[in-house]
Amino acid sequence: MALAAPKSKSNVASQPLLSLHNASLRLGNRTLWKDLSLDLKPGEFLAVLGPNGAGKTSLLKVLLGLNSLKQGSIELLGQPPHKGNSQIGYIPQQKAFDRDLPVRGRDLVHFGLDGHRFGFVRHDQAAWQRVDEVIKEVGASAYANNPIGRLSGGEQQRLRIAQALLAKPELLLCDEPLLSLDLKSQQAISELIDSYRKRYNTSVIFVTHDINPILSMVDRVLYLVGGKWAVGKPDEILTTKCLSQLYGTPVDVLRVRDRIIVVNTVDQHGSSGQHHVGGGEH
Repeated sequence: MALAAPKSKSNVASQPLLSLHNASLRLGNRTLWKDLSLDLKPGEFLAVLGPNGAGKTSLLKVLLGLNSLKQGSIELLGQPPHKGNSQIGYIPQQKAFDRDLPVRGRDLVHFGLDGHRFGFVRHDQAAWQRVDEVIKEVGASAYANNPIGRLSGGEQQRLRIAQALLAKPELLLCDEPLLSLDLKSQQAISELIDSYRKRYNTSVIFVTHDINPILSMVDRVLYLVGGKWAVGKPDEILTTKCLSQLYGTPVDVLRVRDRIIVVNTVDQHGSSGQHHVGGGEH
């Protein structure tokens, strides 16, 4: 029997990490998005934008194996999405911890090894060394032994990133990781994620309500609105013409000092308004 020739690195690199084809997602009687087709390359940084309820977080849940498509196909890392895939790292939305929670920052990172299992799991020295290694990698060694509830939002988020990077994932899913952080922390967290992506050629899908902190890092944008979608480079999608077509109403896209601001001519209450690109997600 002849053996198949090994795939060259160039061939592997050219294959999409994620492929969605004519994919549609429904929750109850509502279609969040339909006929979505998208290929994500290794090392690519994709920002996912859109208003409340557009299906941004729900897209991440599909990739995590928690939601199923209504129709269409999806292939992720060469197979259908499934729960507990160690090749995927996940950074959840920033939420406050109880100040008196008896959990250290190091413990939070350690949960990335066995947080999905029941009962006590014993880890060898190599596992603990990996915990220390990734904590150092995200610059959190100085406070890793402090109670997690006593740390700042930026410090907590660095430890969440460390948890997501434990298994050296090929895909990093970020669900509004900058929410409730000050501008300095937003910049630090964004640069940390992008630095890891460049170092390991990890793909990033970054759900956000404001693209401005990551605009210089983004390769492409996926914009979801009312069941419709558009994907392309930021300069192709974040335009008055494109967003007006997606929203079905006049929208102006302004650039002010390298920041993007979207202005709705008339909002849902009948008055004019403005906001940064995107919106929250329930």
